[in-house]
Amino acid sequence: MRSAPRPHSFALLAAAVALGLTGCGSSPTQGVSPDTPPSAAASGTTGTAAGYSGKLIPFTFPDRPLSFQYPVEWHAGYFEGGGKPSLSGTATVSDPQSTNELTAYLGQMADAVSHPVNRTVFESEPVPGLSGQPAPAANYSFYVDRTDGKPTYRMHLTAGAPGEGKSTALDGIIRVGEEVLVAEVNFQNTFADDDAAKAWLAGAEGQAFKALLLSMSYR
Repeated sequence: MRSAPRPHSFALLAAAVALGLTGCGSSPTQGVSPDTPPSAAASGTTGTAAGYSGKLIPFTFPDRPLSFQYPVEWHAGYFEGGGKPSLSGTATVSDPQSTNELTAYLGQMADAVSHPVNRTVFESEPVPGLSGQPAPAANYSFYVDRTDGKPTYRMHLTAGAPGEGKSTALDGIIRVGEEVLVAEVNFQNTFADDDAAKAWLAGAEGQAFKALLLSMSYR
């Protein structure tokens, strides 16, 4: 990857996170899920590499029926939005071996932006644990959007499978219960090209972020 920062072409996730952090009522929980210690929580596996054991542990939103799994070596935090009861919750999951981070926002509202793009889709799969929510069904998706030839790589939940070719930027807002879910990996460094993005996806970190998004469940 190159060291140049990723362009902030999309305002959706930033807006959603801002909603989740406004009037925070609690401190982040680091390194463990809010309700289960790592030693007792290993419940799955993902791709292994240096620094990865392959063990996954569950994270459950303390005040909402949303959960996912993430690598035991990673760090997790949680913030409640303002209001009583809180209007939103925001979970963050980061890999200490890189600057990449996933943010998952669940609340009553989220902003969206839209502009023309030319899209190449690398992967998109339905999320089993969100299949019972309103259509279009939630998908895990990894793709690149190009605007005036400039690429923006995105890995996040999408409402259905993203379309190839000329399209519009995806807002990534998923309906769950009476709220909306926005979950996206924030790449602090962009990829040199599509081949570099595919190589990252095939590696341990890419597979771990993919597994996290596919493990999202709302009960």
